[in-house]
Amino acid sequence: MTTPETDDVAGQPEEQPRERLKDQLKERIERSREQTRERPEERLERAVRAAEQALIEFEIAVETFRVEVENFSRLHHQKLGPMYARLDELEALIAEATAERTGDPEDRDRADEARARVLPMPGVEELFHGWMDGDGLFPEAVAMLTDQQVRPPQRVRPSEEARKLYRELARKAHPDLAQDDRERERRDEFISRVNAAYARGDASLLRELAEEWAAGPVPPEREPSPSEELYARLDWLAQRKELLTAVARELEEGAIGSMLRMAPDDPDKLLDEIAEQLLAQVAEREAELERITAG
Repeated sequence: MTTPETDDVAGQPEEQPRERLKDQLKERIERSREQTRERPEERLERAVRAAEQALIEFEIAVETFRVEVENFSRLHHQKLGPMYARLDELEALIAEATAERTGDPEDRDRADEARARVLPMPGVEELFHGWMDGDGLFPEAVAMLTDQQVRPPQRVRPSEEARKLYRELARKAHPDLAQDDRERERRDEFISRVNAAYARGDASLLRELAEEWAAGPVPPEREPSPSEELYARLDWLAQRKELLTAVARELEEGAIGSMLRMAPDDPDKLLDEIAEQLLAQVAEREAELERITAG
């Protein structure tokens, strides 16, 4: 029969290893926590990088839509403008023929109004629409002023290859990824050429630009920034996003943007459908004018 004293002595060899295991486990947990613990600046840097990438993707989306709106606007004017002009002329002829038959002063007023709509006095925006962009004259305007052949865009949306190349280049060479003023200037100059090539749908030139960028200098690794600079960077990114959001809203709510939203998958087909409708309206008006003049 053992006594309480002998029980305590006998239990010591078993308790000591158990305590050491507990201590070792605590040490491992603390080391693991230290390894996974990071500075607040590191989390902020990750947030800035994520915000930069998100902004670049947003800018790419806005720019591709802007090109589609611009191309749609030009093709709409070039392809459908003559039909609209013919409809206006027929409306004026019908109103004039009706006034000639009836002699009614109100019919004469309507005829005068219809004739005035055929060649309205252009406003300032109409005079310069399609002639200038942010960098100066559009290529079409330069061609007309220098007696060169005008080369309008062949389609509303550049080819899938051109769109893919543009997105890749915009992500790699975006000026917002620059680490200093010199690198930003290089990227600004390069991305302006990328935008111009994409606006023309020039996949061949975009391929050349991709090769040029691949052969260029590798930007330096991002250095840790003070938290104040990182917060300022986040603030600038937020302001830039707000500006782009306003630009995107203006594009989407405009007449051309609204039409593009009607056919997001094939905007070029929409032009053909509108042209068919206008041709049918022209035929109806011509038949109406013939009936009036024949009677």
